[in-house]
Amino acid sequence: RKITLRFAESLQDDGEIFTTNLRDARSTDVYIIKGEGVEEWEPRFTYHGFRYVELSGYPGTPSKSDFTARFVYDDMQTVGNFQSSNTLLNQIHKNSWWGIASNYKGMPIDCPQRNERQPWLGDRSTSAYGESFLFDNIAMYNKWLEDIRYSQKEDGSIPDVAPAFWRYYSDNMTWPGTLLLVADMLYRQTGDVSVLHTNYPAMKKWLLYMKSRYLNGEGIMTKDSYGDWCAPPVTVEAGRGVNANQKHPSTLIATAYYYHYLNMMQDFAKLTGNNADIASFAKLASDAKAAFNKKFYNSQGFYGENTLTDNLLAVHFGLVEPQNQQKVHNQIVNIIEVKNNGHLSTGLIGTQWLMRTLSNIGRPDLAYRIASQKTYPSWGYMIENGATTIWELWNGNTAAPKMNSQNHVMMLGDLMIWYYENLLGIKSDFNNPGFKQIIMKPETASLNSASGEYKSIRGLIKSNWKKSGKSFNWNITVPANAKAIVYVPAASADKVNEGKKKAATAAGVKFLKMEGERAVFEVGSGDYSFHSSI
Repeated sequence: RKITLRFAESLQDDGEIFTTNLRDARSTDVYIIKGEGVEEWEPRFTYHGFRYVELSGYPGTPSKSDFTARFVYDDMQTVGNFQSSNTLLNQIHKNSWWGIASNYKGMPIDCPQRNERQPWLGDRSTSAYGESFLFDNIAMYNKWLEDIRYSQKEDGSIPDVAPAFWRYYSDNMTWPGTLLLVADMLYRQTGDVSVLHTNYPAMKKWLLYMKSRYLNGEGIMTKDSYGDWCAPPVTVEAGRGVNANQKHPSTLIATAYYYHYLNMMQDFAKLTGNNADIASFAKLASDAKAAFNKKFYNSQGFYGENTLTDNLLAVHFGLVEPQNQQKVHNQIVNIIEVKNNGHLSTGLIGTQWLMRTLSNIGRPDLAYRIASQKTYPSWGYMIENGATTIWELWNGNTAAPKMNSQNHVMMLGDLMIWYYENLLGIKSDFNNPGFKQIIMKPETASLNSASGEYKSIRGLIKSNWKKSGKSFNWNITVPANAKAIVYVPAASADKVNEGKKKAATAAGVKFLKMEGERAVFEVGSGDYSFHSSI
């Protein structure tokens, strides 16, 4: 007698399980019973991403107590938590934890349910950075970089999926370039320069491979495969029944990333002692910037087709000439506020830089507005429509079913980075990596409170702040062998206390300067309680 279990993420209207979005994955377990005694069974050679199970062939009447659903993921410690006065932000964080964890399977896979479950590089290019605030994923991502290096061809080409199960060597800047971005994340979060030493030859070999084949005489990187992958349809109805598997290659994206990587390689060369490479990378970067602006900048103050992603990349990668910066910033703001009515319009590429760019140009309020949306397209829209993880598509409830996974993390972009670095104010100083020096500068304008912690390579960092009227209260913890530059919202330095003393005279606290409406202090390791008038 056979007991059959079939797994699915959702149900059809008639209550039957919906399996079309699993493609040809059988997602079925069959157990043949022996018919005597107590029989226990669970699969050991597969796993399923699911919310619903269809059971057939069971002897007798089943009850919930006869079954245990086990959550299977790599044995990684949760190292971060986040809570705020915005319950939606809290739920998005919870959904993110579940989505990230359920896609850790010895390597970072894209989804746990359909006939894919593959380590696509593009999906993790910056989300790996955000994930590092939630999980101790350093060892796994070091191992994954090894997988990528083993998948690199002799000529330097790197696949879009590594290990190269499908052998997709399509050549583009965004997917293979994850080698650089993840290596940089590991260095920034740990301060361990060995990851750069280990991966430098493969990174250099790949960049030179792409330069020799796809850089034209005008300095434009001509090869891209995916464009801004899975950008949202204009409306949720416009995407109804539409297959999202559409590629829109973009030389703007390719050239912007090429420039960004060349700048990264200059830093890597310096850090690893490959000083002879610095000048050539700098010259290539200078040429790429000039070519990028000549080809893609429009005198009306925008780049390319004036999409949000086109402008975000130019700004975040430092491609905009100083005299044009405000114009491009205004375009970004106008697209979000006016054209998008406070929503994003970015796919996988643009969303990776969205939240931090808005904060960097002085519009954290706009980033907060995007994060707090419950209407399409947004993370909140997913939750309003029953999501318990993160969807593959912004319109995952209306798109053609064969590409609408309900458990992907690629659309998280830099959201988790923004939660921890910008809302909590837990950020490693770029020039002092591994949290040797922590930049604590929370963006407080749109929230009443936020609290959280992160177990960094140096120890536990805590940030717990709350606004009440004109007062601001902030408790922080700085780990041993670290210091922090603390930006306290305040009318003046005299309006800031640490404990029962004026902050400037408190033990372990040094006043540095006033910066706008913040008093800036340097503190050593320990616990501090700041109180200020704002």
